[in-house]
Amino acid sequence: MLEELKNFQANELVTFINRLVDLIIKNMLHSIEAEKSLEAKEIRPTAMRILIYKLLNKSNKALALSDLEDAFSNSERTTLFRTLKTFEEKGVVHQIQDGSGILKYALCEPNCNCEFDRDLHLHFHCTICDDTVCLTDHKIPHINLPEGYKAEDANLVIKGICKKCNTV
Repeated sequence: MLEELKNFQANELVTFINRLVDLIIKNMLHSIEAEKSLEAKEIRPTAMRILIYKLLNKSNKALALSDLEDAFSNSERTTLFRTLKTFEEKGVVHQIQDGSGILKYALCEPNCNCEFDRDLHLHFHCTICDDTVCLTDHKIPHINLPEGYKAEDANLVIKGICKKCNTV
């Protein structure tokens, strides 16, 4: 009986170590992907920038500065804000004004150049959970403005109840 217990514990330990190694490898691959994405946009991939990129990448919703502060509580607010602004200026993220009074940020799609006529998409803001998500499959159609007008940005937010809250 004691021998069976030792074998069982050894098998559990091997399984645990294998899972841990898999997680470490996945984390390293995600860090490499983040680093390459930042370098492609001519952004120096510092440790904090990589961490913020990875958080935005794994998030299923747009994040506010306060979300980053919660995630990186030991970091300076100015560092987090400057990182978001650098990402926005270089086309890594786009800013979303969802009507909540709090700016939120989401990663741009691959190959996005943040061009007005090509890359704009809908956003959805849930009035229950306050999450805002990009609906990248739903592009904002081109709008013909009167002569003399030049569009620089558009923000179309649909408000309602998200799928998660609708099933509760």
